[in-house]
Amino acid sequence: MNHALFRRGTPCLPGPTGDRAVGTTSLHLTDGSRPDPWASGASARELMVSLWYPTASTSGRRAQYMTPAESELILEEGGITGVPSDVLSTTRTHAFADARPAGPAGGLPLVVLSPGFTKPRTTLTALAEDLASHGCIVAAIDHTYESVATTFPDGRVATCAAGEVPHDEAFWNRLVTGRAADVSFVLDELTGAHARGNGARLVDPSRIAMAGHSVGGASAVATMQADSRVRAGIDIDGSTHVPVPDGGLSRPFLFLGRQGQYSPGGGGSAVATWERDWQRLTGWKRWLVVAGAEHASFTDVGLLAEQLGIGIGAGLPAARVAGITRRYTRAFLELHLRQRPQPLLEGPFEHYPQVTFCTPETSARA
Repeated sequence: MNHALFRRGTPCLPGPTGDRAVGTTSLHLTDGSRPDPWASGASARELMVSLWYPTASTSGRRAQYMTPAESELILEEGGITGVPSDVLSTTRTHAFADARPAGPAGGLPLVVLSPGFTKPRTTLTALAEDLASHGCIVAAIDHTYESVATTFPDGRVATCAAGEVPHDEAFWNRLVTGRAADVSFVLDELTGAHARGNGARLVDPSRIAMAGHSVGGASAVATMQADSRVRAGIDIDGSTHVPVPDGGLSRPFLFLGRQGQYSPGGGGSAVATWERDWQRLTGWKRWLVVAGAEHASFTDVGLLAEQLGIGIGAGLPAARVAGITRRYTRAFLELHLRQRPQPLLEGPFEHYPQVTFCTPETSARA
């Protein structure tokens, strides 16, 4: 049982670093072309997706981080006591709910975000808000029945049915294959003549990337193999259980993780899988290690845990890891979606001494 020393006050996310205000909205999407992979008898796959985008409207209400029911289930799953059950739902965000999008039609890159196993899409909000403030459209997907809590507009709350399945090799294949299908479906819904949702009209379908945490990051490999629309990918601290195929992957890819990366619930070391896949990444690639980070440090989980008095074992403050994650993610996307040179990605940088550039030969010492 994880007992928190509750620090009174409202949890908050770090502010976006870009010069644009951010709007957000939620989409309820149904893919009738395939059954749900985890819910027996469900003939269609239902997904909740959050969009973040630039806006000129700042007079509305701030978006809710998550629902009280989701907060309660997430704390329960983590064995966290000593805090109000709805505390995560009170987290202060920086995006304005359902604000009007601002930007040129078809002029902004799209970044798809996929969270870790059991984690909701909201745990990537700080990253999403920051990217949107720099002129991106960001779509974070709740992969239904793979999160401890996904709330639908009619009030239904889907829980983690996939957590009851044995986590063998077949499970991980099924998981990442399903996530790749989820991403392709969402791309169908956000691009083309019948694009849905605030901000979708701003998407440039020729500039799409995917990033994710843990298995969400590992799923970027499978997604890029299955869908050529995804031009670049980022795996944040996720073991690649399904390897890069022998034919290789020639599009840009970034590994960003911690020292001696170990993927909780993932059955092994991310280092070993990244070493295996490194030679099969035949395009632009980088492998960055953040000293002092832990698995949860790269998402809002680390930020909120610190504010609630919950230790995650990290040697580096969560706000610092969040800043590094946002800065290097943004640099990668600026380089590969906007073709803007990024010296930050060429080697060690004095402002980020915690970040080491690795290869398979140096990873064991990182």
